[in-house]
Amino acid sequence: MTTALAIGQPTDRVDGRHKVTGGAHYSADLLLTGMVYAVLVGARVPSGRVTGIDSSEALQADGVLTVLTHENLPKIAEQPPLIPSLAGMPAPGQTFFPFQDEVVHYTGQPVAMVVADTWERAQHAAALVRVAYEETPSVTTLDQAREDAYEPEAVFAGFVPGRSTRGDVEAGLAKADVRIDATFTYAANNHNPIEPSATTAAWDGDQLTLHDATQGVAATQLTVAALLGLTPSKVRVVSHYVGGSFGCKAMIWAHPALAALAARQVGRPVKLSLTREQMFTSVGHREEQEQRLTLGADKEGRLTALRHHKLSPTSHFDDWAEPSLGVASQFYACDNYEGVYRLIRANTMTPTFMRAPGEASGMFALESTMDDLAHELGIDPIELRLRNYTDTDPTTGNPWSSTGLKECYERGAERFGWHRRDPEPRSHRDGHLLIGYGMAGAGYPVYGPSNPQRARARLYSDGTAVVQAATPDFGTGVATVMTQVAADALGLPVERCRFEGGDTMLPTIAAAVGSSGAGMISAAVHTAATALRRQLVAQAVADTQSPLHGADPDGITVRNGRMILRDAPDTGETYGELLHRNFLPDAEAVGAWSPSPESTRYGMMTFGAQFAEVAVDPDLGLARVRRMVGAFAPGRVLNPKTARSQLMGGMLWGLGQALLEANSMDPRRGRWVASSLGDYLVPVNADAPEVEVELVDVTDEIVNPLGVKGVGEVGLVGAAAAIANAIHHATGRRVRKLPITLEDLL
Repeated sequence: MTTALAIGQPTDRVDGRHKVTGGAHYSADLLLTGMVYAVLVGARVPSGRVTGIDSSEALQADGVLTVLTHENLPKIAEQPPLIPSLAGMPAPGQTFFPFQDEVVHYTGQPVAMVVADTWERAQHAAALVRVAYEETPSVTTLDQAREDAYEPEAVFAGFVPGRSTRGDVEAGLAKADVRIDATFTYAANNHNPIEPSATTAAWDGDQLTLHDATQGVAATQLTVAALLGLTPSKVRVVSHYVGGSFGCKAMIWAHPALAALAARQVGRPVKLSLTREQMFTSVGHREEQEQRLTLGADKEGRLTALRHHKLSPTSHFDDWAEPSLGVASQFYACDNYEGVYRLIRANTMTPTFMRAPGEASGMFALESTMDDLAHELGIDPIELRLRNYTDTDPTTGNPWSSTGLKECYERGAERFGWHRRDPEPRSHRDGHLLIGYGMAGAGYPVYGPSNPQRARARLYSDGTAVVQAATPDFGTGVATVMTQVAADALGLPVERCRFEGGDTMLPTIAAAVGSSGAGMISAAVHTAATALRRQLVAQAVADTQSPLHGADPDGITVRNGRMILRDAPDTGETYGELLHRNFLPDAEAVGAWSPSPESTRYGMMTFGAQFAEVAVDPDLGLARVRRMVGAFAPGRVLNPKTARSQLMGGMLWGLGQALLEANSMDPRRGRWVASSLGDYLVPVNADAPEVEVELVDVTDEIVNPLGVKGVGEVGLVGAAAAIANAIHHATGRRVRKLPITLEDLL
């Protein structure tokens, strides 16, 4: 055993200095000898075919090496299907790859690629490429094709069935004393991480190296290998630093393979960086959607039925919808449930993961409706939720591996000052401003990988250690917390441990999506480091020259790099002394972790509660969030500083979802109305209120060895609902759309 000292401490980010001094290099920062630059030309029509491409003027421009189109770019070997796992399999963002023929499926689809000796020259030449189209009728919005909606067999890359039921919804509604039937609409959202997607591709003979901004280097490796007809061993992917993702870098889009194809075509390394405008048309999005929720309850507020239907557009080639009906179907005790997804085929690229994909939108509908139910019955919103609390997952009947939800309600309410709330709408004022208090529940599933996750731990004779796993750090602080995990498992100070990741040459780890990173990576690192510690303890016990020779390994602990007898702390030796004596410069071990079969007998979710105070100017319709409080129970917290940072970021994103973030298609041209951060609004510092995060301790012995659930997504879930509920409390007006705008409140 070791004495745990590092886990749970608010350790500063180990890469912080690199990031603030410019020492952290991202994919687009890379400079290779002889490197050239590729720029994509996107289609200007939403539907039709390319009838001609005139690249003569572009080819005559200074520095241009080539212009590639469907006519001269080599075809891909195969397009992998969307798959229900990102672990050990290709993970394309959509089952369509450009440049294969002349057909145009959506505005922004790449139809040409210019390669030049500088990025500026490539940009200039791209503007000189003339593309002619034969345009055909398009569908880009829900209202254009409601009558053509269909029910898919499955959505969300095959993860989620198109329909799920339990009990008898009609019977449950028939016996209800109260019914609420409400329709919610949501604008489309686009990803805007600080770092746009970028790939640098270089060939060395038949060996390809990609420096890619990705959440999973193995996902990029396997996808590009399949597209190019290579064995994965011929593709190396490096991604040390990633400037945010939020889902757009989870699946693998066309640009990594296009960079590789261009590099092979010109015989030089090629860098392909998406522009901010191209980020709106190249890496998926959160789709426009409409949700109808019908809820039945008895006079005490206990749910008797829940019907939840969703309608949204998808691409012509994939059945994709974010799983908005998932957590909303699990959060409360309700025997009678029906959830149905319906899709329309539209001239858009396939939507994709976006932070809290589905949970945020689905819980907005559910928690807004629960607030309406509480108001109609005259029950405090927290009390109503407690009356519908469940210790089991309603979809399976299995007990939760851990909850902490009641504690989140209690501690969040106490910290927020919920007891000061007069339930009557428009009862709180600050001068002429209307003040509202709102709350909502939060939940996010705990996902586990389907295949073993591996890490390597190596300890050197100088008493330092390095742990390795292929995962990149895309802003979550994984290098910091994995250093803490390794330090405790090895019995070393944090400053004597280092984490290395972001390279397919390292032990394979699945893409850190769905808040799974902290749990699965820490499990692999802990397993590897623990195996190394046990290996060294066993070596000391077997070494006739060791003070620990012949001792019971279970009676040996490690403190500060020194193996000692627990009952006789003066007896022992350091790792370094053992290795030096045996002429070993280092020792290493590889650990592999997979979820326990026992976990299938439990429901696994991270729970929380959100609270918001909002001030509304009744004359201007301006809503300002003054305070947000979130209480969350994410299992064991590896580092409260990085965990609070993640949760706070999610809560502020929820503010953006509630009041700012929106995009829509121009139905005439199939283009996003907003295509830059000048038009697409996100919260800035001036919008940020006081945000408080409360971490509720929960022990979970099921999810993984350290009991870690993850916090990357749950901070967003429920935040928009809490704000909308606060606006209703302030004004008496229920707004069932996102975002809530000035016009909605006037």
